[in-house]
Amino acid sequence: MDWQHWIGPTFGTHSLRRTKATLIYRRTGNLRAVQLLLGHTRIESTVGYLGIEVDDALAIAEQVDV
Repeated sequence: MDWQHWIGPTFGTHSLRRTKATLIYRRTGNLRAVQLLLGHTRIESTVGYLGIEVDDALAIAEQVDV
């Protein structure tokens, strides 16, 4: 699927930012990398931004060495 599938017919810069972050997370499962790319200081901010379950995200983040 291409990026247009994920964002729909109308979008702005924030939609593109969120879509790119979501696609990176889904393809890699690397929550910490997404956190760094978004410039979030708290992992909880990234979790909320992506709309994923906090427990799942934190378990994944703990497995990733940066």
